[in-house]
Amino acid sequence: MAAHGPIEDGDAKLRKTLSAQQLLFISIGSIIGSGWLFAVLAAGSVAGPSVIISWVLAAVLVTFMALNYAETGAMLPRSGGIARYPYLTHGGYLGFVLSWSMLLGGITTVSTEALAVVQYAAGYVASWTGIQLTTVGESSASLTTAGRLCAVLLMLIFFAVNVFGIRFFGRFNHWIGWWKLILPILTFILLFFAFHGSNFSAFGGFTPRGSGAIFNAIAVSGIVFAFQGFREGVNFGGESRKPQRDILVATVGSVAICAVIFVLLQVAFIGALDWPDMGLRSGDWAGLKGGHWADQPLYSALNASGIALLGAFGAFLLVDAAISPAGTGWVYMGDTARTLYGMAVHGSVPRVFARISDRFRVPALGLIACLVGGCVFFLPFPGWYMLIGFTSSTAVVTYLAAAPQLQVMRRTAPDAERPFLLRGAAVFSPLGFLAASMILYWSGYSVLQGVVASVLLALPIYAWYQGPRSGRIGRTSGRVIGGVFLLTWIATQVIGPLGTQSLPFWGFWLLGAAELALYTLAMRRACTESGRRELRSGAWVVALLVVLYLLSRFGAYGELTHPPIPFPYDSLVAAALGLAAYYWAVHSGYATRELHEMLEKPTTRRVRAHD
Repeated sequence: MAAHGPIEDGDAKLRKTLSAQQLLFISIGSIIGSGWLFAVLAAGSVAGPSVIISWVLAAVLVTFMALNYAETGAMLPRSGGIARYPYLTHGGYLGFVLSWSMLLGGITTVSTEALAVVQYAAGYVASWTGIQLTTVGESSASLTTAGRLCAVLLMLIFFAVNVFGIRFFGRFNHWIGWWKLILPILTFILLFFAFHGSNFSAFGGFTPRGSGAIFNAIAVSGIVFAFQGFREGVNFGGESRKPQRDILVATVGSVAICAVIFVLLQVAFIGALDWPDMGLRSGDWAGLKGGHWADQPLYSALNASGIALLGAFGAFLLVDAAISPAGTGWVYMGDTARTLYGMAVHGSVPRVFARISDRFRVPALGLIACLVGGCVFFLPFPGWYMLIGFTSSTAVVTYLAAAPQLQVMRRTAPDAERPFLLRGAAVFSPLGFLAASMILYWSGYSVLQGVVASVLLALPIYAWYQGPRSGRIGRTSGRVIGGVFLLTWIATQVIGPLGTQSLPFWGFWLLGAAELALYTLAMRRACTESGRRELRSGAWVVALLVVLYLLSRFGAYGELTHPPIPFPYDSLVAAALGLAAYYWAVHSGYATRELHEMLEKPTTRRVRAHD
């Protein structure tokens, strides 16, 4: 597809060198990172043996999302596509909120992978040098100052791999990808030699923490975090040789391959649990993250077996504990730089982030920003288990757009070329939306507190920057509205559950909802007609986040001992809210000028642009 207009200039400079196999291995390499090293223990602590079902369900849910992205990605292959598509179907307001959410999720994912390398290395580094990289508290391990410094050094390595350009990146990641496939397979095969079938039935049965924990584990323990690497097939699709074919292969193929590996690995790990060696009483599933295996779950399981072959293989696992998370970390650093690139193309951040390096043909300034931002997150979240719920859920907010944007593009550009057409989209699209919205709900009240507070910080930034820059609102009006909302929003969080908790929940929620309503009303009065259309088109995501957060307080994943809406009724309510939001999102989309620019070519009928 030819490039047309300034919105396409940067894409034209990017090298189209990735093969189908390289794109597939970028996705696989993103999926098999720290998740396979830590999630088996974290997920087991949430749901016990029934977490096996969690992995299967997560693979199905992510596949629903991936199928929707496959059609859009093949139709409009663009670097940083997942962050860019919402701008094309719902305008700059929704586009900014969702790309901001993806930016938060991407930067924290890079941090998470660096944390994983250091945390896994903590045991043998201390034994060799005496330097402590982590400390283990009651519920999880966290980094010491020396550990944080090591994590920063890893971030610099991630940066170096990316800055050499996409050709080097693709080839290097391809060979690393083979290693990352083989090691998990060998690990679960060997762990089956230390298998104790009693772990699946003797300590509380197959569901020792209740059926609801199966769904909670998907969101908060690293399961959806692992699978979200499917998106790299879309985000790097603009640099593929044949994106119309390769994006489908990479998105769906990576999930299918990795799902089989993860399920077998989880079965083998549960079977290999040795409670005395972990320093836990038998059946203390909730205590796994505070046990002796917390820093090195799989390596510890191999050593505890007492089988010489398994202990010897543990050395390879320690090597992989550096390679797998690092391989995912440098992929996500490139992914996040392309998110910034996409935001810059649409005017959401300074245009300088859309500049492509003449020498290496990569968004170099975006890489620098990701390096700095990722290091900052080591301060509030100094350990893998502490960061994983937040980084997973912020990224999932962005995935809410996958299904609505497919349906909006079908309505507004019915004659556009679609190399991959999702058959049964009338079913798969709402299922894809529900997959994302339900994962958000299952992440639970405590995680949603941070997600809602941080994602909706996009609103004042939109008023300050994106709105005035795109001509949707006057600069002075935007600064006043954005400034007032920012100050009141932060103050509310400080006196609410995230801060002093001096404000009761109902007072906190009603105050936050009132601030959002007043912000929206003020913006509608100050914006142009096109700005008001953007606000209407993106209102559904703010409403969904606010009501899911409210429901989470009183449902099975809240903090109340006896929730008024127990499982599974709370999940049924969440599903009904999700379906309502899906049809709202589809109805509110429209043909933007940016979509018109991207689709404009002689063989494609122009869409009617409304802007």
